[in-house]
Amino acid sequence: EYKNAAAQFDEVERQYPYSGWATRAMLMAAYCHYQRNDYAATVGTAQRFISLHRGYRDAAYAYYLIALSYYEQISDIHREQSMARKALSALQEVIRRFPHTPYARQAKAKLLSVRAHLAAKDVEVGRYYLKREAYVAAINRFKTVVSDYPATSHAPEALYRLVEAYTALGISSQAEEAASILGGRYPASSWYKDARALLRSVGKNSVKQKSPDRQGS
Repeated sequence: EYKNAAAQFDEVERQYPYSGWATRAMLMAAYCHYQRNDYAATVGTAQRFISLHRGYRDAAYAYYLIALSYYEQISDIHREQSMARKALSALQEVIRRFPHTPYARQAKAKLLSVRAHLAAKDVEVGRYYLKREAYVAAINRFKTVVSDYPATSHAPEALYRLVEAYTALGISSQAEEAASILGGRYPASSWYKDARALLRSVGKNSVKQKSPDRQGS
């Protein structure tokens, strides 16, 4: 009965605010809120715990509860991803502050999932811009994937889409550079084969145009 338990833990803190039990009760209240999927209450209680007891031996758990609360609220990639970004930041904070704890190990595992999720979202938005010939906007999204999430499975596609976008803009040097990075990092990827095929196709079909004659005034 997590709701009733949380209320009782809050009562301990209210009646005995300067006791060691009050400190533990606050953390247990946060845990109860999390078990009820009341993530706003979890984050609020855990943040209050941290502000009052940052040096307490179980502070790592409070930080981890905050990260978990954001993590559990991540929506699918077709929706806005503010919770995923909050989860990313909170998980990184756990790892930074408590690197040798079990919470850091668990945070690292979840961090891989969050990064893959955010990369998938950027690729999806980049494709949307690409189809609508908004090439600069698409390039910015794909560059984010390549720079921020290079270890995810979405990075090879992002590099290929950069080749597509630069080719569409007629910037062959940047298209070649993206293809080269793709081949260097993921030589066995089908995206690299597609990129080379695209560049060969463009090379065969390109027509050199002469500059127009200029008339003197």
